[in-house]
Amino acid sequence: MQEAVIVDCLRTAVGKAPRGALRNTRPDDLGAAVIRALLDKYPAVPKDEVDDVIL
Repeated sequence: MQEAVIVDCLRTAVGKAPRGALRNTRPDDLGAAVIRALLDKYPAVPKDEVDDVIL
């Protein structure tokens, strides 16, 4: 079994559905923004070593 590591946690933006500013933003785009922010925050973590992401 491989070792699991929790690096950090961030949350996605929150809006007021269905009239909020994020109403036209897809959930996978919100998740991608969080993943990009984490990779930018920890440049020492090689991107090719990230196997799984749990949202």
